[in-house]
Amino acid sequence: MPSRLPSSARLRHFLVVPVMLAGLALAGCAGGAGGDDAADPDALVVYNAQHEQLTEEWADAFTAETGIDVVLRNGDDSELANQLVQEGKASKADVFLTENSPAMSLVEEADLFAAVDPSTLALVPEQFRPASGLWTGIAARSTVLVYNPELISESELPASLLDLADAQWKGKWGAAPAKADFQAIVSAVLATQGEDGARDWLHGMAENAVEYRNNIVTMKAVNAGEVPMGIIYHYYWFRDQDAAAEDSAGTKLHYFGNQDPGAFVSISGGGVLKNAPHADEAQQFLAFIAGEHGQKILGEGYSFEYPVASDVAAKPELPPLAELDAPVIDPSTLNGPAVIELMTEAGLL
Repeated sequence: MPSRLPSSARLRHFLVVPVMLAGLALAGCAGGAGGDDAADPDALVVYNAQHEQLTEEWADAFTAETGIDVVLRNGDDSELANQLVQEGKASKADVFLTENSPAMSLVEEADLFAAVDPSTLALVPEQFRPASGLWTGIAARSTVLVYNPELISESELPASLLDLADAQWKGKWGAAPAKADFQAIVSAVLATQGEDGARDWLHGMAENAVEYRNNIVTMKAVNAGEVPMGIIYHYYWFRDQDAAAEDSAGTKLHYFGNQDPGAFVSISGGGVLKNAPHADEAQQFLAFIAGEHGQKILGEGYSFEYPVASDVAAKPELPPLAELDAPVIDPSTLNGPAVIELMTEAGLL
């Protein structure tokens, strides 16, 4: 993937501010499924950036099956990735779980991951894990355009995510650029369009997009008619539809397809730390998540994310992953630090 930033410089830039925030965040989130790790030195320590409810369900089922206690330290992708890089070999983390791939790539680039057991990798199709074998996909979420048909018809929608940088869409779409989810989508723009293409698109976005706090607020804004369209992940819409549809009743979803950057499927990752104090148990936990039981907890639960392993089916309401025609990108090449640099340059962060 093209980048003009040397690897070491990219890491330093990404670390400057978030590390301070990570320390503050983690100080208040010790404990989790297995209690406080300081009081239970034998417990498996998971740095968890996945949805807390989902990982708690995984941890409880794993403990019931193996007798191994699990402690969760919860945070978001960039906070925990930067925390791991800062801690280095001194980290007490055994496993790292994320919502998106760029945070996994950051830790992989810092050479902190052990190789995943081949038997675990064999559970996950190649398109849902990095070629390096140093971590694996555990779930997937699709980029979608949510739109309000009272404000824009399906035939009027842009053909590509890239079109949203054109002046005709000024003030007509919303997104949450400060969140890791949207930054992962930008990483797909960078991977498919190169640095200059991504820079141009982000400057267009800075001119045209209405910024919201997160995906849910973006969807609410489209539903309320504040903007005709928004870029979010699919599962926020399906979860709301599965409940009372309070925030999505007046909206529909559009899938870009055609291997467009707007059809990007983001892979949630899981990896075992090279210096994990409980390495064998960590490999067992990752194998459990990728296995049939763990994937069914994901696929049949509340999250509406896609299972990616052990041939477990997604909820029937979701369009099949194979029909989304997403761009083909090795998830370990998604460059989070370069995305942060470019979004900052464009004034979006």
